[in-house]
Amino acid sequence: MLKMYIQTTEAFKRLASDKDGVVSFEYVIVAACVVAAVAAAFGTGGANTLATTLTTAIGKVGTAVATAVTTH
Repeated sequence: MLKMYIQTTEAFKRLASDKDGVVSFEYVIVAACVVAAVAAAFGTGGANTLATTLTTAIGKVGTAVATAVTTH
């Protein structure tokens, strides 16, 4: 998290000295939206996150395959 903060701070410093500041600022906004979308999709560790759902689904598939292999 600290690394992301430092990168953001450095980006704002570059933005202040950049002559193409409007374009650079648009990239900062897009990057912030991407970070927000990833955080929303994968959550921050709650029980109903996408990562938890995917892990559970993969576990069920693995169990089903193992059962199918042992019964045949």
